[in-house]
Amino acid sequence: MKLIVGLGNPGRKYEQTRHNVGFMVASKVAVLTGAGAAKVKFEGELAEGNVGGEKLAILCPGTFMNASGRSVRKAVEFFKLELCDVLVVCDDLNLAGGQLRVRPSGSAGGQNGIKDIIRHLGTESFPRLRVGIDRPPEGWSVTDYVLGKFSKTEHETFETATSRAAQAAICWATEGVGQAMNQFNVKPNPKPKRRKAEQNETSTPSNPQPEPRQQESAASPTRRSDPTED
Repeated sequence: MKLIVGLGNPGRKYEQTRHNVGFMVASKVAVLTGAGAAKVKFEGELAEGNVGGEKLAILCPGTFMNASGRSVRKAVEFFKLELCDVLVVCDDLNLAGGQLRVRPSGSAGGQNGIKDIIRHLGTESFPRLRVGIDRPPEGWSVTDYVLGKFSKTEHETFETATSRAAQAAICWATEGVGQAMNQFNVKPNPKPKRRKAEQNETSTPSNPQPEPRQQESAASPTRRSDPTED
C-alpha cells in the first residue's frame, strides 16, 4: 500500500487558494484511481483507490496546515507503512508557478506542514512532491499571498500543474520516486514578468483570514481548501 497526503486547510473559504494545491492534487489522484467516497478518518478525509495493482490511500488532513503531522502519523501507524511509501504533496513558494519537484527526502524548506510532519515522524526521510506557487509580488505578505485565491490568469497554469502533479504522484506509486523525478522535475517554460496591475489582480486574497496560531498551519480528496506558512 502507498499513502498520498495532500496538504492544505479545511473549509470553503480556503478552497482554490495557493496554499491548498495539495488538496487539489489529492482530489485529482482520487478521480484518476477510481477512489471511493472519502471517509472521516485520522483527523482528516481518507479515500482509497487502486492503480497498477497497488492499493492507494489518499489523505487530506483536516487539522489545518501547520498541524498536519498528527493526522499523517496516525495514518502511517494504522497502515504500518514504511516512510518510503508515503508521499506528501504541498505548495512551495520557492519554485516558479506550476513547477513540480519530487524528492525522496529533505528539509521542510520553510513549509510548515512539512515541518510538522517531520516533527511527528521524527525524520525528514519521506518523499514529497512540491508544486511551485512563486513568490508573492512586492508589497504582499507571505500569509496574504498563500491564503489568496488564484486569479483568472493563474487558473490555467495551476489547472495544468495540479493535473501533472496528480500524474507524478501516480508515477511515484507505480514506478518509484526515481522515475517520478526523471519524468516530472522539469522546469516550465519561462513566463513574461507580470506587470504591477496584473500582480495586484493575481495576488489579492479575497477576505484573507490569518491562520489560527495555536494550530500551526487541509479538506477532502474530492473537495479542497487552506491557511499559511508563516
